[in-house]
Amino acid sequence: MKNSQLKISHATIWISSIILGLLSSIPQLASRQFVLAEAVVNAALTGTFALLMWYFNIFILRRKPTKRRRQTISYSELLSSLLFGLVVMFGLSWVQQLILSHINFGPTMLMVEVRGILINLVFYMFLNLLQQNYENQHVNMELERIKNDNLAAQYEMLKQQINPHFLFNSLNTLKAMVESGEPEAVDFIIKLSNFYRFTLESRKLDLIHVNEEMEIVNAYLFLQKARFEDGITFANRLTEKTLTTLVPPFTLQLLVENCIKHNVISLQRPLHISIYEEREFIIIENQIQLKTGDNGSLGVGLKNIDLRYRHLLEKHVEIIDDQKNFKVKLPLIYEHHHH
Repeated sequence: MKNSQLKISHATIWISSIILGLLSSIPQLASRQFVLAEAVVNAALTGTFALLMWYFNIFILRRKPTKRRRQTISYSELLSSLLFGLVVMFGLSWVQQLILSHINFGPTMLMVEVRGILINLVFYMFLNLLQQNYENQHVNMELERIKNDNLAAQYEMLKQQINPHFLFNSLNTLKAMVESGEPEAVDFIIKLSNFYRFTLESRKLDLIHVNEEMEIVNAYLFLQKARFEDGITFANRLTEKTLTTLVPPFTLQLLVENCIKHNVISLQRPLHISIYEEREFIIIENQIQLKTGDNGSLGVGLKNIDLRYRHLLEKHVEIIDDQKNFKVKLPLIYEHHHH
């Protein structure tokens, strides 16, 4: 919205002011007592007044920040414009009286003041409507951009969750469990089914409760522990109050997935993941033991999470990397703010 200020070309301002000056002399042209000097002075003073009021009205409409401007007429601005116009027209009338001393100043002043008020009102109303239309166009463009960004984030989230590589690994793990006759194979199938059911049910929602998101996380971790066994430990220290707050679907799951995807996991070097709360944040933390040659996938997942929080709260996700531990801090979203 920084570029949503009113813009009118100087050529438009000058040409319209000259035309108004010429139009103001039409009654004198039709008069039998036409005096060229009077018509020229009248046209020049009217054109000058129009020029000054153009720039003054543009100035008062621009001086307020766009975010504070309401889509209504500001009566204080209108009054300021009219008072300034009265003073300017009085001064121009006095100049006219000095040039054309034979004209009675009283009736002339009254006539030009009324003319000035009418010109000023037309200018102010026109500029105000033009400014509102200009701002509305920028608002619509911004909303469309946010809509497109949100759609892109949702699409990227869906690509992350319905991950062929993850499904391939899960099916291979399931195959191995079935062949070895492990009793947990049935639970694995149920958790895998639940995970993809959660994916289909939640992908169209903007927000879900944290306790629902933790069900997705637990289903995902069950699948991963079947593959890595004790190579992954997970500590959930969220309180009941935090579990009733809201979070974009699959946010926590994607962060846990990032921990597993980018770090070495083995029984000799287990990966410890913890989730807890601190003031107004949910924090997911893991120790850093990056895989060789890992490039962080350019941080696409984290960028999309940050994009969704900016869209919902106008807040950013905080990322802390001290070379030993990696933390992602998610602002808490309370339900009563998002009814």
